[in-house]
Amino acid sequence: MALDESGRPSFNVLKNYGTGHAPVFYYVFDVPLLKGKDLREETLAARRAVLTKLLGNLKQPVRESAVLDASLADIIVSVKAQGLEGVVAKRQGSYDEPGQRSGAWQKMRINQGQEFVIGGYTVGGRTFDALVFGYYEGKKLLFAAKTRNGFTPAIRAESMRKFAGLETDVCPFAHLPEKRLGRWGQRLTAAKMKECRWLKPVLVAQFEFVEWTPDNHLRHSHFVALRTDKKATDVVRE
Repeated sequence: MALDESGRPSFNVLKNYGTGHAPVFYYVFDVPLLKGKDLREETLAARRAVLTKLLGNLKQPVRESAVLDASLADIIVSVKAQGLEGVVAKRQGSYDEPGQRSGAWQKMRINQGQEFVIGGYTVGGRTFDALVFGYYEGKKLLFAAKTRNGFTPAIRAESMRKFAGLETDVCPFAHLPEKRLGRWGQRLTAAKMKECRWLKPVLVAQFEFVEWTPDNHLRHSHFVALRTDKKATDVVRE
């Protein structure tokens, strides 16, 4: 796990490890085997007790992933307050069950969200493949992301009806094209822009996402709903 300047885990810092000086740590949360002894028939709580003693003899960058002794509601509030990505948890009384989906593990992603302006879409299927959207900085509309996530067939059909009459040959985003596609393909280069159909930037929609990347794009974004209660030019980065 890589930590950012504030000490929080950061996927983007980890992704770019080697180009900076951010610390990287190895967090240990379980010990199913120890010195040839199989501990998988012990409960997680019992294995954690073994782990705690074991880690007393180890040094950085190895750390123990601490037990969070709080209610789920309180943990979620804390995770949101710190801007973290989510929670992964396992029942303390559970056993190690290789290859089984027992429900002992729980994973909850806690997304950020705000409204953005739809500036276009990419072609695909009977309607569209992905929406292209951004936010205003002064009078300039800046590209934030494109996403194909969060759409049902009904939402796609409704969106296409909203797009009627808004088509334009002019790209509404001020700083496109971008020079490089990026490691995860989140940018819009001149080649990728050829796949886009542009719209006059008047439609607003709510999107959720995991985080902003250092180059001001969204990671793991998805569509939530169209918005009619906010003017497009009032949409800025929150």
